[in-house]
Amino acid sequence: MNDFANSQNAEILIVDDEPMIRDLLENIMERTSYSCYFAENGEAALEMLSRQVFDVVITDVGMPVMDGIDLAKIIKSKFTADIIVMTGQTRSYQYDEIINIGASDFVEKPFSPREMVLRIDRVLRERRLKQETRNAHEELKESYIDSIHRLVMAAEYKDEDTGDHIVRIGQYCSLIAEKLNLPREFKETIYYAAPMHDIGKIGIPDKILLKPGKLTHSEFETIKAHTQIGARLLFQSKSKILQMAHEIALTHHEKFNGKGYPNQLKGIDIPISGRIVALADTFDALTSKRPYKDPYPPEIIYDILKKEKGEHFDPEVLDIFITSFDQFLKIRGKVGTFEGKTDQHFTLSERDRAN
Repeated sequence: MNDFANSQNAEILIVDDEPMIRDLLENIMERTSYSCYFAENGEAALEMLSRQVFDVVITDVGMPVMDGIDLAKIIKSKFTADIIVMTGQTRSYQYDEIINIGASDFVEKPFSPREMVLRIDRVLRERRLKQETRNAHEELKESYIDSIHRLVMAAEYKDEDTGDHIVRIGQYCSLIAEKLNLPREFKETIYYAAPMHDIGKIGIPDKILLKPGKLTHSEFETIKAHTQIGARLLFQSKSKILQMAHEIALTHHEKFNGKGYPNQLKGIDIPISGRIVALADTFDALTSKRPYKDPYPPEIIYDILKKEKGEHFDPEVLDIFITSFDQFLKIRGKVGTFEGKTDQHFTLSERDRAN
């Protein structure tokens, strides 16, 4: 077997302005299983990268038009390829400087054919290991999220559209977070955390949860306890998702005017996650059939929510919601069944009038 033979299939782009170096590397790569392509400067390389996915880019430093350092920086910001830098300019660039711009390895000219192949092999092994690690992480995350979803389903099993409700809550909250320009990590975390807002209802008796009429004072106090029950269930987790879920479970019934529960928090003392879920949860409840009511028509829901600006809801969050109302209705219609209809003689349910 040839010394340079290997079992890895990879797409390699080699960038060097010297024809002699390109010829040398082409001869080396012919004895491997790599698919190799060549560019004579950084701009030509970027054109090729825009049309094809490469696993590794091997680039010289000193080139006309665009040097290898600028090329490496652009690759790291826009593409997924790993980078090997080769140079004879040892006085201008040290190994740590090359690595700091995002390169995976550094080869000093002149180099032997074996050294170059070994460097490529090492970079590809590390690349493959990172991908396997990412895949394992995603699989673990999916399993973790599935377990959370099932736990929430168990907590809300009595609701008629439980599964759809918790899916919608995540979608509403993620959309609000996006429109508030909150960080991507926050948007993803609230998508998974928000469905756990009512997990504390697992500790509330069915006769109260499913009561069709107005709740007594004592019954309402019992219902309110679900916020603290949920917070206790989710307390002191190391998971960022469960940490936010704890925050949401405890605060999603607080009101911006300080008249909510359980702690009568006011304004921005309420975490932004709780302020977002408060609105999303209320909207979904108004659009859904419950033991004590039918779904409300969209125009009634719009008016109910709008009147609560600065009272129940954070004005900024509500403004985002109101200006994008059609998008939220679309989510509501896409997941589950929305049965609200226009009714000129519409009246609120007895329970909603009481609250």
